[in-house]
Amino acid sequence: MTFTISRRGFLAGTAGASLVALHPYSARAQAGQAHLRIMETTDIHVHVWPYDYYADTPVDTVGLSRTASIIQSIRDESTNSILLDNGDFLQGNPMGDYMAYEKGMQDGDIHPVIAAMNELGYEAMTLGNHEFNYGLDFLQKALAGAGFPVVCCNVTTTQGDSITEDETLVPPYTIIEREITDGAGDTHPIRIGLIGFVPPQIMQWDRGHLMGNVDVRDIVAAAEAYVPKMKEEGADIVIALAHSGIGGAEATEMMENAAIPLGGVEGIDAILSGHSHLVFPGPDYEGWDGVDVEAGTIGGKPGVMAGFWGSHMGLIDLMLEHDGERWSVASAETEARPISQREEDRSITALVEDYEPVLEVTEEDHEATLEYVRRAVGETAAPLYSYFALVADDPSVQIVSNAQTWYIEQMMQGTEFEGLPILSAAAPFKAGGRGGPEYYTDVPVGPVAIKNVADLYLYPNTVRAVKIDGATVREWLERSAGMFNQIEPGAEDATLLNPDFPSYNFDVIDGVTYEIDLSEPSKYDSEGEEVNPDANRIKNLMFQGEPIDDAQEFVVATNNYRASGGGSFPGADGSTIIFEGPDTNRDVIVRYIVEQGTIDPKADANWTFAPMEDTSVIFETGPAGAQYAESVEGVEIEPAGDSDTGFALFRITL
Repeated sequence: MTFTISRRGFLAGTAGASLVALHPYSARAQAGQAHLRIMETTDIHVHVWPYDYYADTPVDTVGLSRTASIIQSIRDESTNSILLDNGDFLQGNPMGDYMAYEKGMQDGDIHPVIAAMNELGYEAMTLGNHEFNYGLDFLQKALAGAGFPVVCCNVTTTQGDSITEDETLVPPYTIIEREITDGAGDTHPIRIGLIGFVPPQIMQWDRGHLMGNVDVRDIVAAAEAYVPKMKEEGADIVIALAHSGIGGAEATEMMENAAIPLGGVEGIDAILSGHSHLVFPGPDYEGWDGVDVEAGTIGGKPGVMAGFWGSHMGLIDLMLEHDGERWSVASAETEARPISQREEDRSITALVEDYEPVLEVTEEDHEATLEYVRRAVGETAAPLYSYFALVADDPSVQIVSNAQTWYIEQMMQGTEFEGLPILSAAAPFKAGGRGGPEYYTDVPVGPVAIKNVADLYLYPNTVRAVKIDGATVREWLERSAGMFNQIEPGAEDATLLNPDFPSYNFDVIDGVTYEIDLSEPSKYDSEGEEVNPDANRIKNLMFQGEPIDDAQEFVVATNNYRASGGGSFPGADGSTIIFEGPDTNRDVIVRYIVEQGTIDPKADANWTFAPMEDTSVIFETGPAGAQYAESVEGVEIEPAGDSDTGFALFRITL
């Protein structure tokens, strides 16, 4: 599959190169040697503008318009360069929702992210898992505007007797033909193979859109099938566009984060990784088996992961040599170049400015998005914040549970499940962590607009309901309780939160009351595997004031991600679903607020930590949360200083 086109960005102009220092590879390349720089963006999530639509304010930490401003200088540092995107471009902020739900995509429309990429001269991209959130029809309409190939080899519409006989949703790979300039200034043809991959878990995460329409293949198996075929078709080098994180060093069937074993596939020369929203090379992966941060290799091959939302430009520099027949990689260097930096006083310094042409081609959709998010839908009598959502019952989670319960109560009427008790499972999405010390929900008392609802519920999930028994409710909560480290009784200022446990897997179940005993080990690890079968962190689990009946049946309101197996929760693997709503959780929250007029979602402290004598713990949260610390129900929280990463520290005496 060959895609032949001459792009302005592949060959850096000699005039531009004379204004900046050349990379050592370009400076010392000789005849028959050529420097090729691979540029990667990944996990843009519709962050074209340096703007936080949830807070309705400009920011310096995100935006393809910022990343784009360094593209030309990066091109000028190298004799030859190529610009690629690694997926998750279509969903992730209100602009994405505006395009999908409000404006829609008509024939001939160009999605703003695609418009920006066309402007910047991207050579190719692959699909990320979030590309499927709005359905296949919307995805295809968005991709139709791309002036470059979109590749992904492991999403199939029909599977053949062998992988290479599959019919794939988009082409599995492409081989682009270019002219490359060597160290003597002579040009030569080169054929660059580009192959894409997406996590097979899309079949769980977007089951409603995909089941019966597409299927998936294992990432490593697909690579082992297609890469030799690409070599047979004349690819000099092969670059893997892997929307897959850096995970286990050994391949397992249908693994989600397969970048390391993918690097071990013969014939692949470079790995573009993503999905995990982390940075490689960098301290995020110090000490990991299968990667070398100093050498910049993933599974033995040069690799990069460029953060998220345009935070970094990933760079892989290859020194290529020609043996008289084809090019091969002689040596490599990697780097993830940031667009901003955090100072010691927590302030952010922008390292780049906007690239105006990107803003110009997307301005109309940006302005329309601002109008979309500023519409008021009701009032709140209490502030909605998530600063303490991981340590106490929380108003930002409470309002989601209230709305889900309200909705499912209506949906169960007239069904065989009417009359069963309804619980609601909801997790905090904006709770710091990798998002940083400003990454929290904070809606003041007063009007609630769509931008606030999007802030409360980041993802365009749809409502689901599952039917489980009381024993499974307990196991669901045991899985959530992996959020916390085991605490030794009598410990002083022990670290409370497990940094490997994502906040979106910390489900609070509303409608029951319970305590979490931190002296016990976690029954499940961060991946949902049972590691301590006899552990029992969940204590005093009660329903309507009585110990829960393990055999009692419950309807649990949740979302499509969780109900279909996302997070590997007991009782939520797709088989227990009794209702699949056509409405997004966000839409349900908006409708609930509209009906209520004024909401007062005070947390009811339905869960707490079990007391531990003479024991205290420390956790991080956003500094702005200090104003709410004294009002948190069910736990006493006191300031405990600052961290060196911009977070504030707080103490709980158990």
